[in-house]
Amino acid sequence: GKRILMPAQEINLDNVQYVQERIEAPHLTGFVLKLFVWLVESRLFGHAILSVLKRKNRMTQILRHTVIPEEPMFFPEFPRQEPETAVDFVDEDTPPALRVDHALKSLPSYDTSKASRVARSNSFLYWTIRDYANAYRSGQTTPSDVAECIISAVEESLNRNPPLIFFISFNANELRKQAAASTRRFEEGSPLSILDGIFIAIKDDIDCYPYPSKGGTVWFHKVREVKQDAVCVSRLRNCGAILAGKANMHELGMGVTGNNPHYGTTRNPHMIQHYTGGSSSGPAAIVASGLCAAALGTDGGGSVRIPSALCGVAGFKTTYGRTDITGSICEGGTVEIIGPIATTVEDVMLVYAAILGSSTVDLARLKPMPPCFPMLGTTDNLNLLGSLKLGKYSSWFADVYSNEVTETCERILTQVANSFGTETREIILPELEEMRAAHLVSIGSEALNHIYPHFENGQRMSLSYDVRLNMALFESFLAADYVVAQSLRRRIMHYHMEAFKHVDVIVTPTTGMTAPKIPSSSLKIGETDFVTSGYLMRFVLAPNLIGLPAISIPVGHDKDGLPIGLQLIGQPWAEATLLRLASAIEEIAPPQKRPVVFYDVLKGV
Repeated sequence: GKRILMPAQEINLDNVQYVQERIEAPHLTGFVLKLFVWLVESRLFGHAILSVLKRKNRMTQILRHTVIPEEPMFFPEFPRQEPETAVDFVDEDTPPALRVDHALKSLPSYDTSKASRVARSNSFLYWTIRDYANAYRSGQTTPSDVAECIISAVEESLNRNPPLIFFISFNANELRKQAAASTRRFEEGSPLSILDGIFIAIKDDIDCYPYPSKGGTVWFHKVREVKQDAVCVSRLRNCGAILAGKANMHELGMGVTGNNPHYGTTRNPHMIQHYTGGSSSGPAAIVASGLCAAALGTDGGGSVRIPSALCGVAGFKTTYGRTDITGSICEGGTVEIIGPIATTVEDVMLVYAAILGSSTVDLARLKPMPPCFPMLGTTDNLNLLGSLKLGKYSSWFADVYSNEVTETCERILTQVANSFGTETREIILPELEEMRAAHLVSIGSEALNHIYPHFENGQRMSLSYDVRLNMALFESFLAADYVVAQSLRRRIMHYHMEAFKHVDVIVTPTTGMTAPKIPSSSLKIGETDFVTSGYLMRFVLAPNLIGLPAISIPVGHDKDGLPIGLQLIGQPWAEATLLRLASAIEEIAPPQKRPVVFYDVLKGV
């Protein structure tokens, strides 16, 4: 029967019951996956199979048999926000290098003695952007020297058994050319910014000239030529960053494990028999392994935050529209952003400073608050941290595959309260099941919209089997389903904005599990496992569906040594608050663990 929803503002939160996520779908690899996809794509059986799958997972009930009083919201519409405090504001049209300089001045002063820091903490520490910058400026090394180390490391990573497959496109001569130009700037005493000579990997669905953008496929670059950098890549280039190559990814971003049968699946540097998470698998693994200080990924359904959490690094999803995503395969969507991945929050902030800046269309329709950076290392900063209220929906927080995830995240929240005086308040976020359905319909319909214009004969058959299965599911949605999803988007926005009347930041684990093992049967043909995907995506979807900023930061490891991430979700345009809190949590989090695969390219080892 049909279900009639009350208007969202009339819902009594005291009566809301948490519904545990239960996904019913087969886990398939190898020949059985091929057979299943053939059945789903056939006219005879496809409709029936997909109807059963959608009915079992309550999607039919939510999308076809629910009366929703709200009007559709076709892209995130944010209520007016108050400006953040203890921040350094910059103008949208400030040149990228100047914005980076503003961000740099907002950081605590740099400790030039890295060795003493490592000795003091008695643990492994990644080299940061400022470490590289210091090494270049003091003449200890040059970008050209580091480039040679990276080239050797990439070769070594491919000769391993199994190969680690960090990049889809990597050109040693292109790297040497950029590094030589940067080295010359240092010799002349005229580096362009703190990012000059910093190696940054670019996910394969973001344009970076002269590389092709394959999007993890074997054909997309043949029908969509790259003539120039994406806007955010060009901003990095203007800061002197060295673009290291096109990083591996889950094909077309349609999966969150990172499995890619075409080029090989990127391995998790902490345990190479395990997935990195996806779809920004290459970017997260490249950063975690020490190959590059930072990377750019895209995030439409947790695709920056999930692999960052699983690989033990920091991944930042900005507010929808904060950064111009023109020049990416996913441009024009309403759930996608381009965001930085780095080993530390300060490095995330420096890369974010370079790439931010809304498109003309988004400036007009979203009216963003001016971008700004938290003034870290000031008394104001500590006072502000103490006044922060964190929102936690306990039933949701505990709905995980591995209790170690919840326990680790709980422990860090207790430490944050003890160290900085933050208060954690209980919140309730209704209709999370409806949110998942609305997100799936939205991202699926938009993905088809991006891909269809480029489809030519036979190209569907050259996609991997799990992507073909996802496409068949997306194609089963009606235009009416899309409109229903947008009405649900308005309800989900209302519930989150109500929560933000009582708290500043919402806290969750980033994922409901640590990195899953890679089945050997999935390497050649791929894998579909909606249950695992559900655990990986459990907490990440609201920032995509309603455009909120979010960051994942490493906060510990499970008993096997696999990383665990904590997610902070912020109010619209409140990136500075997230960076402030993330930086504080990073200070008190357990020491990072040296990955099994680590390349010390700064030391030349």
